[in-house]
Amino acid sequence: MARSRDDHLWAQAHAERTALAEDLSDLSAEQWRHGTLCGQWDVEDVVAHLTAAASLDRWRWVRSMLGARFRADVHNQRRLVEHRGSSPAETLEQFRSIIASTTAPSGHTPAYLGEVVVHAQDIRRPLGLPRTPGVDALTPVAEFFARRDFGVASRTTVAGLKLRANDGPFATGTGPLVTGSTLALVMSMAGRTPYVDQLDGPGVPTLRARVHGTAA
Repeated sequence: MARSRDDHLWAQAHAERTALAEDLSDLSAEQWRHGTLCGQWDVEDVVAHLTAAASLDRWRWVRSMLGARFRADVHNQRRLVEHRGSSPAETLEQFRSIIASTTAPSGHTPAYLGEVVVHAQDIRRPLGLPRTPGVDALTPVAEFFARRDFGVASRTTVAGLKLRANDGPFATGTGPLVTGSTLALVMSMAGRTPYVDQLDGPGVPTLRARVHGTAA
């Protein structure tokens, strides 16, 4: 049963990578240099990071982190540089080469689906690209983010709040209510401040303060 669920999640991740590659195929040189929701990373940086993330098994990740003295930012930047091509076209080709990858540092498959979902929106929103992941892909990510801090402090961010999606089955927690699309809830749990404005309910001020604090 667990293997079947993992297979389904990986299929979702592959579909989201494919959709992102389609969006990237029409970008101009200027758009490849556009800022994203990932701090100082531009579009090409985020794409290279996604390629790196799908290229590291557990032992390669451990070696990389040891080499970076467990500084995640150093590890991420080194692997990003490794997978960034000499041009955006080459970077995109490298990303296309890992679309069907199931390589990951651990067995937390919803987290790796979440990485694709979140980073794709990190690119799309600043560029005004309209594509939105399906609720079937977003719901397991939302459930994972709500129950565990993994890469981002998502569980801590929504502790003591009740979350409820208005476009799908996701619902969790107790406390002041926060409602909105599954995408807005996922992106807010990932610390992306622009998405908090898409949410409603008495718990939003608390969530906004926490997300702003995380972003800072």
